[in-house]
Amino acid sequence: MTDPRSEPAEEVTSAETPDALGAYPRLTPPQLQALSEHGTVVPVSEGQVLARAGEPIGSFFAVIEGRVGVQDTDPDADGQRARTEVHGPGRFVGDIGLLEGQPSFATVTALEAGTVLAVPIPALERIVTGDPVLGDIILRAYLIRRSLAIGAGAGLRIVGSRFSPDTRRLLDFAARNRIPHRLLDLDGDHAAELIVRRLSLDVGDLPVVIVGGTRIMRNPSVADVSEALGIRRAQPRPTCDLLVVGAGPAGLAATVYAASDGLSVVLCDSVATGGQAARSARIENYLGFPAGISGAELAERARLQAAKFGATVIAPAAAEALDAAGGAITVRFSDGTTVTPRAVVVASGMEYRRLAAKNLDRFEYTSVYYAATINEARECGIDPVVVVGGGNSAGQAAVFLAGTASHVHLVVRGDELGADMSRYLVAQVEDHPRITVHVRSEVVEAAGGSRLESVTVEHRPSGAREELPTAHLFVFIGAVPATAWLGPGLERDERGYLLTGPRPGAAEPLVQPFETSAPGVFAVGDVRSGSVKRMSAAVGEGASVVKMVHDYLATGGSRS
Repeated sequence: MTDPRSEPAEEVTSAETPDALGAYPRLTPPQLQALSEHGTVVPVSEGQVLARAGEPIGSFFAVIEGRVGVQDTDPDADGQRARTEVHGPGRFVGDIGLLEGQPSFATVTALEAGTVLAVPIPALERIVTGDPVLGDIILRAYLIRRSLAIGAGAGLRIVGSRFSPDTRRLLDFAARNRIPHRLLDLDGDHAAELIVRRLSLDVGDLPVVIVGGTRIMRNPSVADVSEALGIRRAQPRPTCDLLVVGAGPAGLAATVYAASDGLSVVLCDSVATGGQAARSARIENYLGFPAGISGAELAERARLQAAKFGATVIAPAAAEALDAAGGAITVRFSDGTTVTPRAVVVASGMEYRRLAAKNLDRFEYTSVYYAATINEARECGIDPVVVVGGGNSAGQAAVFLAGTASHVHLVVRGDELGADMSRYLVAQVEDHPRITVHVRSEVVEAAGGSRLESVTVEHRPSGAREELPTAHLFVFIGAVPATAWLGPGLERDERGYLLTGPRPGAAEPLVQPFETSAPGVFAVGDVRSGSVKRMSAAVGEGASVVKMVHDYLATGGSRS
């Protein structure tokens, strides 16, 4: 296979890398001693490779004596010089992918003779989920490192046009699964052109994904990339006590509580764990996190917690049909596999509403975003952006993007920000010097050639129009329940949300508050009619439904 690299990497860090935000803590001798009970101290020689970019990592490594170098970018894959971090005694290497079976996104090499502590991954998983002190040090460092890698654009290289829907699908997949990546844009990146010529690629080969600098994937599907990264390692069990569809906060909570109770649980999601919450750069009003927490970190912690209790987590895995006829429940997935669980929790959440503006459909897959994370911020750079919406998601996006964009225009249909936005966010938005709020306004038209160049905003009371230059439009105007995959068999309200609990006039009175019209099929979170659209409420429903599942299973499925 052709190697896209042309010259060897150059080390640019000569001194031991200092800690960054807690990403590189130095373990104390007692902590190293505690770790050594789970692993083996092994000698290493100068130049010995402990982990190679693009390949699975066999062990967790902590430095006892000597120094190791971590080369966290692909040498010359995009015309940049590779950067090497240097770590000495007490430091450990790796990031959150080590706990999720992903290949290394960096090459780790011994810079001098010494010794390292090698801990098998299963033992590391037990430490992270079982030791409240040492486990939290490692997990916290791993989560921060992954965020730093994403911000730096390390990891995968996706070579293609940013105006290609196929490229955008791969970018969205990497972003939703929190995979470090960088786009080499054929429409303006000289390094992308060099790689295309070097690999003799034609149009049918694009986009290309480069894993570890050496593995070349030509026009891969999301499933292909998922398999290469070890994201979807498990297959759904043919039978289980509980199948949870949707891995947002509600689904994750149901999975953790059910699995901790001893039920056999399969959790699946069509894209990634975390749901809409994982797209939030910082959640500041979630109980217990006064300084805020990123949605991605919350999702990673919950996923590890679910795995700790033995749940099987599968993503991407798209459920496309549910059959509850005859008392038996069968769920079919898009790849043809089926699962026959004793009970199902539907936590499939919402699908984003699209903006009905003239000509906007031309740019839907290239310039319109429904999340504002570090990945989208990196794509936008310092360009001005337009955010549409008046709720918390729009406010969080505007404040976050204003940290990098030259200007943010927040377009709000309502009369004032405070109608649907939390007070703390209103204050942040109104006080930010790079945010302009357009109230009682809406985006009515998009314009551009091969890319979005501007949007037209109309002030509804006066009819006055203003053209705002931008190549990036963020839309947060609500969503509709993701229930189409369920078919017509389950009862819904007038807006499409699943009806649950006892209802006057129902053919059969339901005894479980979160149970749908199909016996053994429950609904929690945003997809449920009458739910409170807050993350803490979704977690509460996910935890509460487990008791109802137990009651249902204890009666053998009887509603009497």
